[in-house]
Amino acid sequence: MDGRILIYYVETGVYLVLAVVAVALEVWAFFDCLRHKANAFEAVSKRTKTFWLALTGGAMAIGLLSLVSQLGGGGGGIGTLGLFGLAAVTAASVYLADVRPAVKDAGRGGNRNTGPYGPW
Repeated sequence: MDGRILIYYVETGVYLVLAVVAVALEVWAFFDCLRHKANAFEAVSKRTKTFWLALTGGAMAIGLLSLVSQLGGGGGGIGTLGLFGLAAVTAASVYLADVRPAVKDAGRGGNRNTGPYGPW
């Protein structure tokens, strides 16, 4: 087997694995956003639920298109949606790293017996 062919298959496999991980992240962000109440987003000043649903839903759609193009033999590279795919993963990551923890805490209501330095 020629060395270039081996490199092509390894590279294609790596991009496929990255595409699957990206889609999993985007799907997780979208469905997590669906399960929280709309007033929790506004309570923690993180835009609106509609905004985050549109952003994570668009990210999920772009991720799925990117994965389909990768599976369909769209090339051994990042694919036809490379820059958009990167933006989609970034949007989902911002939701999961910043918005999700704040909304999750707001939905719980918090512990009433806590002071500024912990429980009392």
